[in-house]
This record gives sequence, C-alpha cells and structure tokens, in this order.
Amino acid sequence: MSNEVARPEGTKAVTSAVQSVDRALSILEILAQDGESGVTEIAAQLDVHKSTAFRLIATLERRGLVEQNADRGKYRLGVGILRLAGATTARLDVVQEARPLARALAASTRETVNIAVLSEGAALYLDQIAGSSSLQPHNWVGQRIPLHATANGKVLLSGLDPAEITAAVGTPLRPYTPTTVTTIKALLVDVDAVRRAGHAVAVDELEHGLTAVAAPLHNAHGDVIASLSVSGPTFRFDEERLADVVRSVVGTAQEVSERLGWRDGHGGRVPENA
Repeated sequence: MSNEVARPEGTKAVTSAVQSVDRALSILEILAQDGESGVTEIAAQLDVHKSTAFRLIATLERRGLVEQNADRGKYRLGVGILRLAGATTARLDVVQEARPLARALAASTRETVNIAVLSEGAALYLDQIAGSSSLQPHNWVGQRIPLHATANGKVLLSGLDPAEITAAVGTPLRPYTPTTVTTIKALLVDVDAVRRAGHAVAVDELEHGLTAVAAPLHNAHGDVIASLSVSGPTFRFDEERLADVVRSVVGTAQEVSERLGWRDGHGGRVPENA
C-alpha cells in the first residue's frame, strides 16, 4: 500500500498555476534587470525547459508586458508595463499632492481625513491623517470599505454611469445600519445627487454614530480618480458644523484637483447653499 497521502484532484492544477505565475513574474524581473534576454537565457535562469519559458513569454507578450526586439530576436519589457506602472504612479501622485492640504484640513476640522480610490468593487483607503479630536482612530489605510454605505464610496461611484455602478457594487447591498441604502434604485438616486452637489454626506450609514463628508478629486481630464473625506462622531456634526465641513472638504478637494491639473471648475465647486 502506498504511503502517499491522497490529495484533492484540483491541488496539482492549482500548484501548477501558482508556479506558472511565479515564473512569469520572474521573467519580468529578469528583463527588468538585464534589459533584454533570449529564451535560452531565460530558461536557464528559471531552470526550466525552453518550451516552458517560451510559453510563458508568449503569454506575457500577448498581454503587452513583454515584446520582442525584431532585429535581435531577444525579449524586453513591453509598453504594458508602463500602463500598470502608470496606475500606481497616479495613485502615488494623488497622495503626494493631497497630503499637505489634507493635513491642513485635518488641523482645521480637528477630524480624521481620508483619501480613497475605487478598487475591486470597494473604496480602498490610500492615506489617513488624524485630527486633534480623533482619539486613537481606526487606521483605514490599505483597507477596503463598501461603496454603497459610505460618503467616499458614493463620490467614487459618481464618476461612473448607472451600468458601471451596478456592476461595481454587485447585489445584494448589505444593510450595515437601518439607514444604509439597500437597493440599486435608491443608490443611483443618491449618486446622482452627489454628482450634482459635488459632495457626499453619509450619516450613520456604515456605522451608527459615524458621519463622513467627501468630495471628488479630479485629474486633468476631469475624471473622478479619488475621494477626499472628513469623518468623525455624528454628535459633533450639527447642522451648522456640517455645512462648514462640507465647504472645507469641497474647497480642499478642488485645490488638490487643481494641483493634479484639473481646470474644469465644475465638478468640485463649493455649493452655494453649503
């Protein structure tokens, strides 16, 4: 009788797939270091057969991540790498340009300031600055929160059309509190209001006792690329203070957007009745 432990049938396939991903990433690292390399050299560094290396390279080439030098027959990184790097650079640019103004906003409001972007059907927090009134605030950086139940989420959705919004949030919409929006129809109404007002306010929607105000950050083309928010305990946001915070958030978001090249003057305007 064999002493080998029986494995689920899919285990070998999963292991093989993970190994292929690891090897593909290794190829990108090799090309990043060497500039150009042939199939034989790549196969030797990976310690695999040439046919295996060629299949991996061909897959990367189809995605634009690798390209072949027609004259030399060797491979190098493709322009698809620039697309991926550009997405990361854009996010870093947002944080870099926003941080000084976000610090000033946190100081003036004394509340927590967050910067979030749309990521895999959620709002991903890139940066957080605690105000003086925030006692050991929860660190949201690197975490994803729902789009339909947050001010940041609704601002990020305001850059999408109805079909894209529906696809982004999925269904059903989870009710985090009694005031959470739980239907696509109601969410679309909310997002349209956010789009027209230039900001979003969420009171007790994600968590009871938590209020947040958010406004969009635009790039040079006017696209909504991120959201800037101020959040704190609901009891500190009476009607008068809420209006003040809305003005501060929208004004700061507009300044950040201008630093990012936005000159439209509409999507981030300070509402007259705020």
